[in-house]
Amino acid sequence: MNAFLELKNISVNYGMVKALDGVSLHFNSGEIVALMGPNGAGKSTILKVIFGLATVANGEIFWEGKKIKPITYEMVNRSIAYVPQGRRVFRDLNVRENLEIGGYAVKNKTLLKKRIAGVLKLFPALKSKLNEPSRALSGGQQQMLAIARGLMIEPKLLLLDEPSLGISPKVVKEVFAKIEEINKKLKTTVVVVEHNIRSSAKIADRVCVLDKGKLIAEGKPKELLASGILEKIFLGIA
Repeated sequence: MNAFLELKNISVNYGMVKALDGVSLHFNSGEIVALMGPNGAGKSTILKVIFGLATVANGEIFWEGKKIKPITYEMVNRSIAYVPQGRRVFRDLNVRENLEIGGYAVKNKTLLKKRIAGVLKLFPALKSKLNEPSRALSGGQQQMLAIARGLMIEPKLLLLDEPSLGISPKVVKEVFAKIEEINKKLKTTVVVVEHNIRSSAKIADRVCVLDKGKLIAEGKPKELLASGILEKIFLGIA
């Protein structure tokens, strides 16, 4: 695997609060990386830095070997998709319209239809719901739609912020199975922020643990589970 995204010594401040404090991370092509840690550890800020939604106070970012300053629309053009937490769908629009918004950069109507057909193969439960308003979908279906919308740009890198938030354990299992399928079938690199240790560890190639804005551990899921660091850091959460 080749590292195609690198964060070097990244610091981010939210007012007087240091959200990230000299964090260095790399992401390899084709892998699934889980970012774990307690609330306020800086996990979601990492995704926002990559997607140009957080101002970097210090540090450097490299995409495919070139130093960049992330700007959101440019990151989309670089084939990076960001799915924020909270099942963010356009509730008054139907499923098809949500997917079309995800593919707004696709000007060719035939190609747009092909993209929609492609994501519906991954999420067949959405096929019968195409003309229904997304507010009528279950929580799990809304999360599936949010991910499907992100896939409309055929991303090289998919950023997922707590995809298990607010959905039932059964649906969580389905969501993580889909994330793994996206990674394997589409060769999409995935960075996922999660509190769900077991589900994340099952599909991740690598886990990065953050606490108080610092990277405190990194390694294979089995190694970190065996070390007990995940349970310690999530004491009272996991």
